[in-house]
Amino acid sequence: MRTKYFLIIFLYFITLTQWASGQDRLDGSGLWFTHMETIESGPLACPSFIYMPQSTPTFSIIHKELKSGLNKLYNQEVKDESQLDSNGLCVGTSSQKDLSTYFKNEELSVLGNDGYIIRTVGNNVTIIIANTDLGALYGTYHYLRCLQTDNTHKANFDIVEIPSYQRRILNHWDNLDGTVERGYAGHSIWQWEDLPEKISPRYVEYAKANASIGINGTVLNNVNAKPDILKLEYLEKVKVLANTFRPYGIKVYLSINFSSPSALGGLENSDPLKEEVQNWWKEKANEIYSLIPDFGGFLVKANSEGLPGPQDFGRTHADGANMLADALKPHGGIVMWRAFVYNSSGNDRAKQAYDEFKPLDGKFRKNVILQVKNGPVDFQPREPFSPLFGALHQTTLMPELQITQEYLGFSDHLVYLGTLFKEFLNSDTYTNGRNSTVSIITDGSVYDDSITAIAGVANIGLDSNWCGHHFAQANWYAFGRLAWNHQLSARKIATEWLMQTFSHDPDFLNQMSGVMMESREAVVNYMTPLGLHHLMGWGHHYGPEPWCEISGARPDWLPTYYHKADSIGIGFNRSSSGSNAVSQYAEPLFSVYNDPALCPEELLLWFHHLPWNYELVNGRDLWTELCYRYSMGVEQVKYFQCTWNSLQSKVDKNRFNDVQNKLAIQLKEAIWWRDACLLYFQTFSHRPIPSQLDQPKYKLEDLKKLKFLKTHHN
Repeated sequence: MRTKYFLIIFLYFITLTQWASGQDRLDGSGLWFTHMETIESGPLACPSFIYMPQSTPTFSIIHKELKSGLNKLYNQEVKDESQLDSNGLCVGTSSQKDLSTYFKNEELSVLGNDGYIIRTVGNNVTIIIANTDLGALYGTYHYLRCLQTDNTHKANFDIVEIPSYQRRILNHWDNLDGTVERGYAGHSIWQWEDLPEKISPRYVEYAKANASIGINGTVLNNVNAKPDILKLEYLEKVKVLANTFRPYGIKVYLSINFSSPSALGGLENSDPLKEEVQNWWKEKANEIYSLIPDFGGFLVKANSEGLPGPQDFGRTHADGANMLADALKPHGGIVMWRAFVYNSSGNDRAKQAYDEFKPLDGKFRKNVILQVKNGPVDFQPREPFSPLFGALHQTTLMPELQITQEYLGFSDHLVYLGTLFKEFLNSDTYTNGRNSTVSIITDGSVYDDSITAIAGVANIGLDSNWCGHHFAQANWYAFGRLAWNHQLSARKIATEWLMQTFSHDPDFLNQMSGVMMESREAVVNYMTPLGLHHLMGWGHHYGPEPWCEISGARPDWLPTYYHKADSIGIGFNRSSSGSNAVSQYAEPLFSVYNDPALCPEELLLWFHHLPWNYELVNGRDLWTELCYRYSMGVEQVKYFQCTWNSLQSKVDKNRFNDVQNKLAIQLKEAIWWRDACLLYFQTFSHRPIPSQLDQPKYKLEDLKKLKFLKTHHN
């Protein structure tokens, strides 16, 4: 036992040492700050000075970032100036009259707390102005980003940015013991045993990375929360993190366990309608805010997957959320109540969140926001959007996206999620007629939401490259950029990230942005094409196991519940002749999804159980098309490999080798997925795999014997 603990401690210190020296090695620890290409020429010359009339902790960060960034970009020191002059760069807030005179009052007033303007005015002066120092910080990072990624190097700036969502939040699924649920980049970056005395230097780097892409909130602990996080000893630790993050504009939030009043306070139970329970939460909120005045609020997973909640006492989700909201309201805090709920009733799992929350529309407090996963099941490689986004008109909703690749090959597979995020945000709900997209429904444009927010489940850990795969960093980056501006294209974001992380070489950018844009579709093809879903292995969610049957397990935890393969065909019938999940979508989606002839092929087997000989638009029958889709996914990964290998001269050795090794794993596992699924489904279809396609490399009986051995899974 002593040897085991010594090894853990030794590996921990090795990890920290590797990270601390990471800036000297291209190991990914520098994130999207790694590559800053010197600007040799162009109309946008280096500012001759920096004028910054204000002094706060945040403005100190702004000054440091500008001095460092401009030095790297122009290879020269930029001096400070004490007054506004020509050919300079000025950063300040609208309270500074010498800067604000260059702007109209109405354009400053609409910026809110986080927006900014970057504009070049007379005498070739570029001004970054905002209403707050945090807005100025976001503007500073965007200014530096423009210098790095805009090859035209415009002589004049005229940029106005206002974020799409007020609260742009990372959800860490980190446990207090240092493990991370569905985390594939090592242990948690929160070193609870060291806090509050010892502060890891990585906390500041974390805050900088988030601020640079506009993220302004972090939920520190797992939604499967332990009551202990609300003990004073942990709140003192949380306080230190909050103090560290504050100059970067990042508020801390906590996931809470609904049974905390009984577990920590010794109350008989945690019934939300009991006065003593309400008072316990009010006192706990007072305690938290006395330590952390800008605490963001609570994230709650309740009455889901065995966790306690208000339904334990015959109460509703609204009863539970409103009790917490009342406790937080005097302090300005919010409650993010997750809509990820389902039970073993036998009803279609995809329908259950809608069925539970639709009747509660309009019954939540104003400082309650329902956090809804992008799809109705659970972060699958592809899902239709959750029908809750078109159904609740009097309740504030926030999308929950998964940055960590729980169902997408973990951190072993190159899967750029910008395309998934955009597909979801651009989905038209038709709730108010055409062009009522999810992004418009949730950003305050349609409904008068006093709070707007979006969440992403973080993929961050203690690995030197933060995310376990160098390209997984792009998903963290993409979430932040889209949370700030959901109108950005996935390709623009991918190119931005590549330029700041790897290279400005046009050939590299063109080829690798193409790989990134195709990568999510590739994983859908070799895992779950044509609307199949939930085919992964039991418990760990890694690798294919469509045959999985566990004695005593709930049916809706098993792949057979979802694919329903039989001698006739395959797919889940959610049409009006089946579970009728299609009825939860507005017209014309109801009619489109209800008819297999109209249903988009990428969702065909999500909504329909179809015969193996069902003919698709391209003339192939369903079985043959499945074979082609699975094979296409494998071929796409082969193409990714070839593309990466051809770019070896354009990438540093360390990262080239790391990505090359990951792509080799991905190809092997794409073949594993193809063979496992096709060989298993073939036992029902009794049809041959087309001879023109690669035949299975493995045998089904051998694949069924494989056990999950991924040591980095927690």
